[in-house]
Amino acid sequence: MNLLLESIAKHVSLSTEEQERVLSLTESRQYNAKTIVLKEGETCTHSFFVTKGILRNYTIDENGMEHVVSFACPGWWIADMYSYLTQRPGHSFIEVNEEAEVLLLSKENQELLYAEVPKMERFFRILIENSLVANQQRLIDNMSFTAEARYDKFSKKYAGLIHSLPQKQIASYIGVTPEFFSKMKARLLKRH
Repeated sequence: MNLLLESIAKHVSLSTEEQERVLSLTESRQYNAKTIVLKEGETCTHSFFVTKGILRNYTIDENGMEHVVSFACPGWWIADMYSYLTQRPGHSFIEVNEEAEVLLLSKENQELLYAEVPKMERFFRILIENSLVANQQRLIDNMSFTAEARYDKFSKKYAGLIHSLPQKQIASYIGVTPEFFSKMKARLLKRH
């Protein structure tokens, strides 16, 4: 079965006709590694469902430092949610970490899905609720956990990807400098 349909089936049950309509409103794309599919200041007109590869969402501060907001691996969605939902210029970049295949869903087609396949509105509500919970938990973790504890949680969440991601991106995601991250990992290796 198609990975997108498998993902949807975890939350809602679609008829064959509804499945075909969902697929008809997505567009398949392939991207090479290092391709920036969304730049700061652009309006995010599509959300990306990853079927192969890894994408990441990040911002760059006034000092030129990158801050990784999220990663998306196969079976996950990614977008600049502020820009996608408001259809205003966004504040983040989305970059392909490694060669990727994605399904694009435009904001316009998502609205069509809501009208034509009402179960998809429930599906996306569940995804948004799960994302809200995960983002709130990450915020709490960043305020109250040590860097080591944040790394441990990251390692569990992204267990299948951790060896595919550059160390500096992992450091950015958990909120430490690459230098601190390197020293922390050395300490952790000595303990184990």
